[in-house]
Amino acid sequence: MTRSDWGDWLPRAVAEADPETVSLWYLGCNGFAIKGRDGTVLWIDPYVGTGDPPRTVRMIPVPFDPEDVDVADAVLATHEHTDHVHGPSQAPILANTGCEFLAPDDSLSVAREEEAWTDGWDVDDDQFTAVREGDELRIGEFTVHVVETHDADATHPVGYVIDHPTGTVFHAGDSKPSPTFPSLADEHDIDLGILAFGSVGTIPDKETGEPVRTKWYSDENEAIAAARDLELDRLVPTHWDMWKGLTADPTALHEHARSFEYPKRLEIVEIGDRIEL
Repeated sequence: MTRSDWGDWLPRAVAEADPETVSLWYLGCNGFAIKGRDGTVLWIDPYVGTGDPPRTVRMIPVPFDPEDVDVADAVLATHEHTDHVHGPSQAPILANTGCEFLAPDDSLSVAREEEAWTDGWDVDDDQFTAVREGDELRIGEFTVHVVETHDADATHPVGYVIDHPTGTVFHAGDSKPSPTFPSLADEHDIDLGILAFGSVGTIPDKETGEPVRTKWYSDENEAIAAARDLELDRLVPTHWDMWKGLTADPTALHEHARSFEYPKRLEIVEIGDRIEL
């Protein structure tokens, strides 16, 4: 594990913050720390690995060391890919705080079997909680709805609609536009939606090392189509900063969104930024 050269300022910023409503810190890739006004803290898809060079090469700083995180009520994972379920990034948070790891079944299989978090860290099996579409979880001041998404590259992806008395956040993982999104808009008034966005590039094949045309995330049109279906007030694009060959310019989304009613606002965040709900 590469150590962060940012020190402990980001975990300290989360721990010491006193939001008026809900604050969100972008961790790069698709990760967020979310803190409510009563002090509940959720970490979603935190990842501080460097990928698997030369196939996947991290293009942004490692913003914190997970050993420095001592405030967490839950760590949530959207799907089983390594930049969303990663023992060195997440198990120390569970060990430090005693919080639960909430994830769909295939993600829990990575934690329990492939990476054996209970062997490598001070983590108990009872900290693992399986979630599935349709579940409603109460975590401190947040009500978390587990919802269906569409990510053909994952074996069991989910999204999280996070309700708070002051507003609603939706984290879609790496989902492309989904047939379920219009119904989500009917059920939930989503203030801020987090959607993965990236370019099409060439990534070396796992077996041969030969470059292969690769599309892991929504392009500009798909990202805006998803935001329209979800009727987002604010769209926060993510993942565009992460992998060499698949990075993208999120400001391009302005031109794709400008003639549609939704999203009402495009909000660009960089790694380490804090935004308010």
